[in-house]
Amino acid sequence: MASHWRTTARTARDAILEDLDAAIARDPAAGSRREAFLTSPGLHAIWGYRLAHRIWQHPAYRLPARVLSHVTRAVTGVEIHPGATIGRRFFIDHGMGVVIGETAEVGDDVMLYHGVTLGGRSLRRVKRHPTVGSRVTVGAGAQVLGPVTIGDDVQIGANSVVVKDVPAGAVAVGIPAQVRAPVPGLEPEELLDHRSGHLDLTPGTGRSRRGPR
Repeated sequence: MASHWRTTARTARDAILEDLDAAIARDPAAGSRREAFLTSPGLHAIWGYRLAHRIWQHPAYRLPARVLSHVTRAVTGVEIHPGATIGRRFFIDHGMGVVIGETAEVGDDVMLYHGVTLGGRSLRRVKRHPTVGSRVTVGAGAQVLGPVTIGDDVQIGANSVVVKDVPAGAVAVGIPAQVRAPVPGLEPEELLDHRSGHLDLTPGTGRSRRGPR
């Protein structure tokens, strides 16, 4: 029994350190592990979720899991349903206003900014929230709605509304979101430019060029 608890504690410690390092790698304002540990609401939200999710796995304790989730939301401004499935090194920058629904599935190394919703469009008790791949970035205020699939390495622009699948490596931006395939020579940040209807997206240029307005 003692060995089991030591192993559990070691696993939890390693997971916390991994989350802290992921936060520092993605947030230039985070100066140290200690600072991130004490001041990052996104980290506090994911740690609260992970505990609630473990409790949720036992049907008899689902009410306590929901209560813990509610307390975490009150403290951090982030609402993650304990039934959601979230991978490793998940990070929410700034935190406030993020909502992740019960049947959402999120891969590894995903980053969300404030105000993001991974929400549903159905009132039925079915898979109704997004499935998000690994290494995905979702910009501030973006809404990803319904049982859509977001592929690996996707970037979603701020305030975009995604209601259809987005293939791996693509960029989605706008309302409703338009999908843009990767273009050789252009950085994803250039494809995320909301004004890129005026961009010359000629492959191999190595940069974006604005056309006439």
